[in-house]
This record gives sequence, structure tokens and C-alpha cells, in this order.
Amino acid sequence: MLLSTILITCFLVALAFILLGIKILILKDGEFPNTHISGNKGLREKGIQCAKSQDREAQNLTIK
Repeated sequence: MLLSTILITCFLVALAFILLGIKILILKDGEFPNTHISGNKGLREKGIQCAKSQDREAQNLTIK
């Protein structure tokens, strides 16, 4: 019972990795999408940045 549960779990985890990596495995130049805020064109156009980037920018402006 325990062994079958472990095997099923390992199979499901392996299947999840394969399904998540389909784009990378199939396409010649496949890569993971950029999920960072700066990678979103709509947010960039509105001037929205990640909090860390805004904080770094603010600190650089006050130091100079």
C-alpha cells in the first residue's frame, strides 16, 4: 500500500514536470516565460515596476 502510494506520487510529479516543460521540450528555442513585472508590456507602459526596483531607484536618487 505504501509503495504504491509513493510510486503514484512520483509518477504524478514526473508528469507535472513534463507537462510544465512541454514548450521548452518541443520548441527549438523554447524558454520559460518571463514572469517578472518588467516582463509585462502592459505594466511597463503604465510605468509600474516591481517594489524592489522602485525602492532601489528611490535610494539612488536620494544618495546623489
